Amino acid sequence: MTVTAIGPNGGLIVPPGHGKTLTTAAQHVTFKVTGEHSRTASTFEVVVPPGFDVGAHAHGHSEELFYVLEGELDVLAFEPLVRTRDSWREWESSSGQRAVRATRGTLILVPPGCPHAFANPTGEPARMLFQASPPPDHERYFEELMEILGSGGEVDHAAVERLRIRYDIDQITPLRHDAGRTAGEPEPVKAARTP
Repeated sequence: MTVTAIGPNGGLIVPPGHGKTLTTAAQHVTFKVTGEHSRTASTFEVVVPPGFDVGAHAHGHSEELFYVLEGELDVLAFEPLVRTRDSWREWESSSGQRAVRATRGTLILVPPGCPHAFANPTGEPARMLFQASPPPDHERYFEELMEILGSGGEVDHAAVERLRIRYDIDQITPLRHDAGRTAGEPEPVKAARTP
């Protein structure tokens, strides 16, 4: 079965394993629905490797939805009492909310301006469905971020920061990835070339 668009007023069918896929050591993202198909949201399937931490961040204008399909992720979606710059894992909201372990079937909705984060502290990959609205900003962000992360060697953090500013992302704590660690805080991202 191939990706099927059903006429100008019809739907879109995207079978398993189909869609544009971008891969680095830190992320595996498959574009399922893009701005070409929807005015409402871009939809992605994301594999989150062990040790990956997206870092706490907020979007001024985007709304995001995450749905855990497989595995476990630590997640949060709230404004903390204090925004520490190194780690979000001990953050607490004014109502006592803290990061939670999201398992299969957990949905996280993030309105514009809300700090949020996810990390995979386990030894197994996690898989989630991710929507970002409006399209196509997150599509372009992923494409450009993957170019930076897949360039080999140390990550150009200045380039990542410029990219985030251009796409309205306020990165509060660092993005990190260390596939070899499953306990404690992961180390900063080190990208590797993919074939």
